[in-house]
Amino acid sequence: MLALTSVWTTILLAAAVALGPIAIDMYLPALPQIGRDFGAGADQVQLTLSIYLAGFAVAQLVCGPLADRYGRKPIMIGGFVLFAVASLGCAFASSIESLQAYRFLQALGGSAGPVLGRAVVRDIYKPRDAARVLALLASIMALAPAIAPTLGGFMTAALNWPSIFIAMGAYSLIMVVVIAVGIPEPLNPEHRQPLRPRVLLNNYRRIATDISFLGYTFTNAAVYGGLFAFLSGSAFVLIDFFQVPAAHYGSYFATSVAGYILGNLISMRLGRRLLPDQTLGLGLIIATASGAVMAVLAWAGVYNVWAVMAPQAVFMVGAGLLLPQTMAGALANFPTMAGSASALFGCIQMATAGLAGVLVGHLHNGTSLVMALAIAGFAAIALVLYLTVVKRHPAPGFEPETPASPKDSEQTSDLSPAMQSHPN
Repeated sequence: MLALTSVWTTILLAAAVALGPIAIDMYLPALPQIGRDFGAGADQVQLTLSIYLAGFAVAQLVCGPLADRYGRKPIMIGGFVLFAVASLGCAFASSIESLQAYRFLQALGGSAGPVLGRAVVRDIYKPRDAARVLALLASIMALAPAIAPTLGGFMTAALNWPSIFIAMGAYSLIMVVVIAVGIPEPLNPEHRQPLRPRVLLNNYRRIATDISFLGYTFTNAAVYGGLFAFLSGSAFVLIDFFQVPAAHYGSYFATSVAGYILGNLISMRLGRRLLPDQTLGLGLIIATASGAVMAVLAWAGVYNVWAVMAPQAVFMVGAGLLLPQTMAGALANFPTMAGSASALFGCIQMATAGLAGVLVGHLHNGTSLVMALAIAGFAAIALVLYLTVVKRHPAPGFEPETPASPKDSEQTSDLSPAMQSHPN
C-alpha cells in the first residue's frame, strides 16, 4: 500500500471522493429526457437531485460516527457497494417515483466518499496544511464534473439515460478495489470513538456549539447553495431555454469546472503567502460580484448562454478559492472526531444545496432569472456570514500570526516540544 502522505494516495482518494460529483453531474444532461420518458414536470425531475442531496445529508450523520469507531476504509467500502446496487435500481426504474427512491439509496452509499475523504485529510495533516491538500484534492476531483456531463450527454444521445447509472455502478465497484488495496487505514487507533448514543450526542453537541465550526460551515453551505442552484437549473436553462443540444451541454458545463480548478490552483499558490481566511475573503468577493452580475443581466432581460456561463465561471473561481479554506477551518478544532465533524459539516452543506435545488425547481419560470437570483442571493449570504462570524472567530492556525516579544521567545524556547504544540 501507498504511504498516507504520498501524492498517489491523494490522487486515489480524489478518485474515490469523485463518486459524489459523478452521481450528480453525469446525469444532468439527461434530466429533460427523463422528464419526457416518465411524463414528469421539471419540479418532479429536479426532485431526483434534491432527494439525493437529502439522503446524502442524513447519511453523513451516521457515516461519520461509524468511521470514527471502525475506521475510514470499511465504511467507505460498504457505502460504495450500496451505491452500486442502488445505481442498478436507478437504471431499471419504471417511474419517476421509483427513480427518486433509488436515488435516495444511492445517496446513502455515496455519502461515504466525501465525508470520509475530508476526515482522512484531517487525520493526516494539520489544519493549515489540510487547506492546501484539500485544494489539491479538489483540483483533481474537479476532473470528474469536467468530464461527467459531457460523457453523460453523449450516453443519453447514443445509449439513453439508464446507461449513465450502469456506468456509475461500475465506477463505484472499481473504487471499492482501489480503497481496499491501495489506501492504508488513516485513523489512529487511539482516536477511535466509542459508538454509544450518549457519546455521539455529546460529540455532536460539542461540534454544533463551536462558533468557529458554525461560521465556516454555514459560509461553505451558502456558497454550495449557489453552486447547486446552478446544477439544478442549468440543464433546463441551457437545453430547454437556450436550445443547447444535450450532447453539447458538457462543453458549456466544463467552463464552470475550469473556473473551479483555476480557483483551486490559485488557492494552493496563495496558501504559503496568505492566511487561509484572507484567501477565503478574496474568494467570497469574487463569488458575490460574479453572482450579482449574472442576476443583473437576467433581470435586464439579457438572455444569452454566455450571460449565464461567463459569470458562472468566475463564480466558480471564487468557490475554488474559498471552499478548501472553509472545509479545513470547520474541521480544525476536532482532530479526534474528524469523522463526526465532517459528517455534520456535510449534512448542513447538502441540506442547503437541496434547499437551493427545490427553490429553483419550484420557482423556475422557463428563463435563467430564478437561477441567477438564487446564485447571487446565496453568495451574498455567504459574504455576510464571513464578515459577521468567521472573521471574529477564526479557526486555530488560521488567525493572524503576531510577532513574539524577546521575553516571550525566551520563555517559549524553554518549553518542551510537547508543551509548545497547539492543543487543538
